[in-house]
Amino acid sequence: MGEDRNVTSAIPPTTAVVLPGTGSDEVFVRAVFGGPLRALGIRLLAPPPPPGERLAEGYLEELDRLADEHGPLLVGGISFGAHLSAEWAARNPGRCTGLLAALPAWNGPAGRAPASLAARLSADLVDENGVDGALAKSSDGVPEWLAAELGRAWRRHGDGLASSLRTAAAHPAPSLEDLEGLDVPVGIGACVDDPIHPAEVARAWADALPRAEVGESTLTALGADRESLGRATVLAWLKAR
Repeated sequence: MGEDRNVTSAIPPTTAVVLPGTGSDEVFVRAVFGGPLRALGIRLLAPPPPPGERLAEGYLEELDRLADEHGPLLVGGISFGAHLSAEWAARNPGRCTGLLAALPAWNGPAGRAPASLAARLSADLVDENGVDGALAKSSDGVPEWLAAELGRAWRRHGDGLASSLRTAAAHPAPSLEDLEGLDVPVGIGACVDDPIHPAEVARAWADALPRAEVGESTLTALGADRESLGRATVLAWLKAR
């Protein structure tokens, strides 16, 4: 990110807390955002997922705790993690310096959003087949990198995986009206070839937010380089500042 050297020098030291998506984990967060944030001198904290039904409530409480400990935070997340971080930011404008929202999946109630339906289907597969059986079915035909990510993260969630997936599937994202009141710089990352996290949702978030930019990448790029999504999101945040 050398092309942003002048912008980088103007960024004060800060702490970023970034949350993973549904069924994912902090290992993936670090792979996506670690390098791009380190290049800006920003410390990344990536807390592990709270278990089962505590997923949403536990993460919101963790953001409260970390803001008490570190002061105002740059918050963010991937997919469901983007929803939770935006929800927290909208409720805590004085404790948030910015938002990194990669792959938002819907706004308001989930309804029949593809990501919500996929999480519910995955939860059913886990209940019916166990984690390993569900992985065998879910990994069939998906790219090798994604199958490896699912295999690691789902096993780490253990017995709480199905409850965690259902919690995420049912939890409302911020409404567009909520986003309209969030006056901090926001970088939104979208993969234009991702049907589960439609780029149209990212653009709707950006249109609603007072200070937001969208950075675009692809799932193909993500498969080859995890940081491609992080760079797109962080660069969009820099442009929104």
